[in-house]
Amino acid sequence: MKTLVGHQHPLTQMIAEINGIFAEIGFVFAEGPEAETVHYNFDQLNVPKDHPARDMQDTFFFKAKDVAEPMVMRTQTSDVQVRYMESHEPPIRIIAPGKVFRNESTDATHEAQFYQFECLCVDQGIHLGHLKGTIEYFLKHFFGTDPEIRFRPNYFPFVEPGFEIDMKVQDKDGKGAGKWIEILGAGMVHPNVLRNCGIDPDVYSGFAFGVGVDRLGFMKYGFTDIRDLYSGDLRFVNQF
Repeated sequence: MKTLVGHQHPLTQMIAEINGIFAEIGFVFAEGPEAETVHYNFDQLNVPKDHPARDMQDTFFFKAKDVAEPMVMRTQTSDVQVRYMESHEPPIRIIAPGKVFRNESTDATHEAQFYQFECLCVDQGIHLGHLKGTIEYFLKHFFGTDPEIRFRPNYFPFVEPGFEIDMKVQDKDGKGAGKWIEILGAGMVHPNVLRNCGIDPDVYSGFAFGVGVDRLGFMKYGFTDIRDLYSGDLRFVNQF
């Protein structure tokens, strides 16, 4: 009788690979709760009271027993960053992968739940050059090629300045100029966030960036429907 050998889900494989890439340069793994307080999901991250992310149309809110303030299913793993900064002194270098939740319609490229990882570095003298170098290091080792990336200014309440990062992806036939694909959000940690966590922004600075693991899978393995990752269909999973 043939013995069937199990293997890891592609998301598990990618998260393990990401952790290994960052461990090589001194980053440690950190995690936090998926059911989070508004305090850690929004307030500590400098998210304004009138920010659209706080709307019920975008976030899953719920009332927990014995907890006075409203709770949410975390909308990003940035909550891990602030929890870690509150309990650890700089220098800080962490990678925080985990499941996040958004109140949105499901289609081939959107899910109400998906996996994300965030990277945080806080120390004296950290600047944009460190951010750019770390992103390039990660993308090179994850995709196996030297990436061509570009920074576009964007607004995120927890970083200043903030950027969206695009990576040029070549056409499948290897011809043509390729196209730019948005891959992650990044920036320098906002002084208010450092201050909220008890870190003096006049002494320390830091960078942070986050990316959907599912999106990396689309680019690396050619996924065409994010729902396949959560379907439990072995015909899909067995391809990896």
